[in-house]
Amino acid sequence: MVQLRQDYQEFTNRNADLIAVGPEKPEKFRAFWQKERMPFTGIPDPQHTVAKLYGQQVKILKLGRMPAIVIIDKSGNIRYQHFGNSMMDIPANEKLLSVLDELNREEG
Repeated sequence: MVQLRQDYQEFTNRNADLIAVGPEKPEKFRAFWQKERMPFTGIPDPQHTVAKLYGQQVKILKLGRMPAIVIIDKSGNIRYQHFGNSMMDIPANEKLLSVLDELNREEG
């Protein structure tokens, strides 16, 4: 999530809204969000309700919920998804920004 914060302005310049979903309980999630000064929306998901909707995996032996990135267009269609195999398996912001650039060209 911190990675997304670094280029938050680049995402908003591309008309993207960022929403991060975390596995923590609301109190812990809120404390992290405030401490890290996240500029986008965050949703605690301790029961994995949202994670299950999008097929995000939980691997206890790999420290829990695996990273997932989903880009949904304005019509509600999933246009890009990445499901990490480890906690470090997260696409670079440049990849996500290029996907958004392509979507914006299509909508042009």
